[in-house]
Amino acid sequence: MTYNFDEPAQRRGTDCFKYDAMRMARGRDDLIPLWIADMDFKLPASILDPLHDMVDRAAFGYTFPSDRYFAAVQGWFANRFSWETKKRWIVRTPGVVFAVALALQTYTRPGDAVLIQQPVYYPFAKLIARNGRALVNNELVYEHGSYRIDFADFERQIVEHDVKLFILCSPHNPVGRVWTEGELARMGEICRAHDVLVVADEIHADFVYSGHTHRVFASVDEDFARHCLVCTAPSKTFNLAGLQGSNIFIPDPDLRKAYVDALGRLGDLSVNMMAMAATTAAYETGGPWVDELVNYLAGNVDAVRAGLARVPGVDLVEPEGTYLMWLDCTGLAERLGDTPLDTFMVNDARLWMNAGTKFGGARGGNFERMNIATQRDTVEKALGQLATAVARGA
Repeated sequence: MTYNFDEPAQRRGTDCFKYDAMRMARGRDDLIPLWIADMDFKLPASILDPLHDMVDRAAFGYTFPSDRYFAAVQGWFANRFSWETKKRWIVRTPGVVFAVALALQTYTRPGDAVLIQQPVYYPFAKLIARNGRALVNNELVYEHGSYRIDFADFERQIVEHDVKLFILCSPHNPVGRVWTEGELARMGEICRAHDVLVVADEIHADFVYSGHTHRVFASVDEDFARHCLVCTAPSKTFNLAGLQGSNIFIPDPDLRKAYVDALGRLGDLSVNMMAMAATTAAYETGGPWVDELVNYLAGNVDAVRAGLARVPGVDLVEPEGTYLMWLDCTGLAERLGDTPLDTFMVNDARLWMNAGTKFGGARGGNFERMNIATQRDTVEKALGQLATAVARGA
């Protein structure tokens, strides 16, 4: 292995949410934080050196994205996902959540129905509510330890509620599905038949495990590309969320003009020069680092699987992608009785994960989301603490 993923980045004392918000959010500072979706790994020098160069120049004035920047972004998606794009398709925004919110404001009106697939990334529901749109849920079906789409319900919800926009999470956070081309095609065909715009959040596309392949939604069918936005960012892949940069692909010129006009009404958003430099370097040089990172994360998945073998009542929903593990704690929750699952995780296991209830769905109270993008010894320690807590009192 070329890169040392066992060496942690210094995160405590840097005002990072993951560690430094612990006392504020949980009232204590002795928890292992496995919640917010960022990583504890150091970036390689090939990405850091251009940032050091910018600091050394001691000037941070207005800047613009170069042709090299666009070429790096396009090259990443061509090389990693066999998706050929056009420079003019790319609209830069401060982040994917921002981009989804702007899509809601651009393409729907207050009261319009917006479809999501819970349990799903919880900001989607918040954005729908805060923008006065109506949430419609095509709940994923959980059976035999995995999730699938109820396509009959998918279409029924669209027709009954006159859905205008569908937010697709691909790969899916938190259940870890990497949708097959057939599944994407079926969703796309239904949306096309009922004139539903697809906003595809593909921010976790680079985290896919052996035996699975991520397919960009817009690449499945040329007609799909004309009726969708593909939301991407290097923030998850390279832990660059704090630099606030994302790339939204909008192939259709009319959709793109409406979006750019809406962006302009918010003011002239300057491009973060550090984000551009990091993105360019990451997409030009970061492929080998990502390949090794995914292999390391696969080892962390193995560690979770082995650790849970000693924890009765908690099962791993086998991940196909992402570094976010979805833990089925149904058996444990039943033994806890009136004690909320998340309370047990904090007070007894001393783990800070995301409560499943945040992601919606009928069974959310029986699940926890665990971020494994950290050192393996931390993952193993966390599973040990959980095993001990369960053996002691649950």
